[in-house]
Amino acid sequence: MSLQLLRVAVLECDTPIDPIKAKYGTYGDIFDNHLKEGLERIGDVELQLTRFDVVQPFPEYPKPDDFDVVHLSGSKHDSYKDEPWILTLTRFVQDCYLIHHKPVIGICFGHQIIARALGARVGPNVSGWEVAVEPMSLTSVGKQLLRKDTFSLHMMHRDIVYEVPPGCVNLGSSLICGIQGIYIPKRILCVQGHPEY
Repeated sequence: MSLQLLRVAVLECDTPIDPIKAKYGTYGDIFDNHLKEGLERIGDVELQLTRFDVVQPFPEYPKPDDFDVVHLSGSKHDSYKDEPWILTLTRFVQDCYLIHHKPVIGICFGHQIIARALGARVGPNVSGWEVAVEPMSLTSVGKQLLRKDTFSLHMMHRDIVYEVPPGCVNLGSSLICGIQGIYIPKRILCVQGHPEY
């Protein structure tokens, strides 16, 4: 039986703090470990994960033909800022989705960048920070996808997505964050929280 190759491009939008990095590595390392562990349960899929530091000056981005899915990490940076690297990242996500039809996955900052790339407004939450393991009330789509009525994730964010981008559905909400995830089957999967933690 031959293995199916899954080529994942991880866009590292930040570097973990030193104690986390010393123990677990970069965000690319963390996702590599989790994805390999998950794929072992599925079987017959081989993971090829490539990391790209997109915060550095003049970052290199993957060529669309070289990956099957792109994954954006979390970050301490603000997704709504018009810093050159954030604008470049947003355009890259737009191209991945609209032109190259590549599936896109995002966590926290990545969720916000993907929503921004698809035309949604992002910005600081007037209700303040969400920091803790918080329960989310899932929408009907969220319940179907996750097979639960509620779902708890580690949260560490002040910025939020204010509106569901066209064509997407919301996966759930918490007390102070109305859009905890966006989804389009086989195209977009994003969460505001941090499943990697």
